[in-house]
Amino acid sequence: MSAPIDAARVRRLFADPARVAPSDFLRREIASRMFERLALVKVAPRHVLDAGCGAGADLAELQKRYPAAQVLGLDAVPAMLAAAAANAAAPRTFLSRLLPAKTGIDLVAGDFGQLPLGSNSLDLVWSNLALHWHPQPDRVFAEWRRTLRTDGLLMFSNFGPDTFTELRAAFGAMDETAHTLPFVDMHDFGDQLVAAGFTTPVMDMEKITVTYDDAGKMLADVRAFGGNPLATRRRGLVGRVAWQRMLDALEAGRRSDGKLGVTFEVIYGHAFLPAPRTTAAGEAIVRFQPRA
Repeated sequence: MSAPIDAARVRRLFADPARVAPSDFLRREIASRMFERLALVKVAPRHVLDAGCGAGADLAELQKRYPAAQVLGLDAVPAMLAAAAANAAAPRTFLSRLLPAKTGIDLVAGDFGQLPLGSNSLDLVWSNLALHWHPQPDRVFAEWRRTLRTDGLLMFSNFGPDTFTELRAAFGAMDETAHTLPFVDMHDFGDQLVAAGFTTPVMDMEKITVTYDDAGKMLADVRAFGGNPLATRRRGLVGRVAWQRMLDALEAGRRSDGKLGVTFEVIYGHAFLPAPRTTAAGEAIVRFQPRA
């Protein structure tokens, strides 16, 4: 487990798309950087999954890039899928299974750690800033591996452990309870990908700082990113004195330009699914390549 994440609370935190919408500026920026990376990979997928599609902003771009593909948007929150249906061009309801001759955009509710899809049914799995909300990323990688075809591509992004460092320090002045996710390290994700059976995963990271004039707007945007889904989170109201200690700590961290900064460590990963080396019975598979 990455953290003691309460999956039911994650769904509640994302149940109102309007509440989450103010944070979309960063999701769109990260998506554009992912698409730049995707442009460097030569793939022609027939079936594409957007795992954790949210309100569906990436679905149209995936369909535009791969017009001959069926693009499936999956999310655990029905309200997000309703927003995706409103935003997508002529979306359809996903009924039973991937149909090999069908193109367009389909939507389905589900947990991307337990996909309602057959094995070897996808050519590309895409996931933008969603993986860190799942309590078992190793299980997610195993599911993504199960549903990808040989030579299928996985491409994802998520927050790393240096995200919200300023907030973590400020909340530490208020109490000792964790108010933000700890997030998983990039190298641990690389190890999990290898353990799941992906080949030569490529991981990289960058830090993005978003600045604000006042703490109120900053905290509102941070809540819009999802809030605190930890099962160990503090219950009950925070006292006025304790809250003021947190605000004072934030103010003490203003930058030289007078702005308040929030750091986001963004992890990018992609990996291919190699051909199997053994049969289901455990027998080795030997492949002979003809000479050119």
